[in-house]
Amino acid sequence: MNVQITDINETRKTLTVTLDKGEVDGEYHATLGAFTKQVSLPGFRPGKAPAAMVAKRFGKELKDEFKQKVIGKAYRDGLDQSKLVVLSLVDVEEGAIEPGLSAAIKLTVDVRPEIKLPDYHGIVTETRPTEPTDAEVETVIEGLRAERADFKVADRAAAKGDYVRFGYTGTLDGQPLTEVVGDKGIYAAAPQTWEEVEGASEGLLPGMSKQITGLKAGDKKDAKVTFPADFAAVPALAGKTAAYAIEVQEVRERALPPLDEAFFKANQAGDLAGLQTSIRTNLRMRKEYENRAAQRRQVTDALVAQAIFPVPDSLIASERDGVLRQFIEENMRRGVPQEDFEKNKKELYDSATKAAVSRVKVQLMLAKIAEAEKLEVEEKDFNNWIMREAMRSGSKPDKIAKDLGKDREQLRAIQQQLLFDKALDFLVGRATVRTATAKA
Repeated sequence: MNVQITDINETRKTLTVTLDKGEVDGEYHATLGAFTKQVSLPGFRPGKAPAAMVAKRFGKELKDEFKQKVIGKAYRDGLDQSKLVVLSLVDVEEGAIEPGLSAAIKLTVDVRPEIKLPDYHGIVTETRPTEPTDAEVETVIEGLRAERADFKVADRAAAKGDYVRFGYTGTLDGQPLTEVVGDKGIYAAAPQTWEEVEGASEGLLPGMSKQITGLKAGDKKDAKVTFPADFAAVPALAGKTAAYAIEVQEVRERALPPLDEAFFKANQAGDLAGLQTSIRTNLRMRKEYENRAAQRRQVTDALVAQAIFPVPDSLIASERDGVLRQFIEENMRRGVPQEDFEKNKKELYDSATKAAVSRVKVQLMLAKIAEAEKLEVEEKDFNNWIMREAMRSGSKPDKIAKDLGKDREQLRAIQQQLLFDKALDFLVGRATVRTATAKA
């Protein structure tokens, strides 16, 4: 066997692996022998048919299997002799592969770039205080009360926090919105809808919650609504100002439940002090989780800032495809039409490529750090992943494990991700932590 290496660029190489006649014939006879043992021909016991008859009867299948065996041998032996750390096989040019002849296999591969790791111990991260304030605890309690609030009819003008029931009909430049919004008729007119007065979250019609302040049952008003420039639900309304004729039908005020025994029981507490303690514990856990997530992001950003090395094209392409797929799926669930993606195709592609380059650089550095620190994915790591996935998907752990055993690619991808997570947790555990000043 002979191996020649040709550099295409810093991370892409071509291996031309030449197997001599004896090596090729060895693969052919091994393949033919395996076929002979497995097949049955009329007049012969299983595995006892003459090899020449098997070769004639299963010529195409034998040839295909033989070619794959030769290519596989060339790939394995080529990597072993070249000592390259291959990340992905990009292309194969097999040439002529026939018994009795030598074979030259041309393999294009992407290899791991030379990575000079920076000092990754003591990366500076910033966290926020985890002890909840009295005001935060009170906000949660008020939120729990709001969830169980009763809404009573109010014979007065609507004020902040009230809910108003009203009907509306819209026009755009004097044209009925029913002729503009297509199948999204809810943006054109409705016999009734509910809106919180000056609510924290925008309702269906942007800004309408502020325009119903001060109205009472029976009042009519002409309101103007300006839609955001990137309004994806109805592109025809994006950046436009529509006029709505509204009529208030009812005003209801929020009546919060008292802090009594029934309320505490509903929230798994015996009294106010017990409820406050429970809330403090949950808030503290949430803040600790947020701090950990923030530290992971900060460590990742620090790695990217020091990742000065070329990135293999095949890894960028694979990661970019994943970024684009996730972005499109999420936005389609939000109602963004397919044509919007086509209009912004280049911008999306460039943005996804930039994100992919950063992700791949971080992955390569984490893999290098895991190697340097001798970090490995253990059985308990897989078991923990399976349990988390079972809780997320509602599937049984043993079914997930069984399915994984049938999909080597997915198993490898999960193992790789677990190793990245382990390396990232290693860095966070050794980071220098500074606590930010609590917000007033």
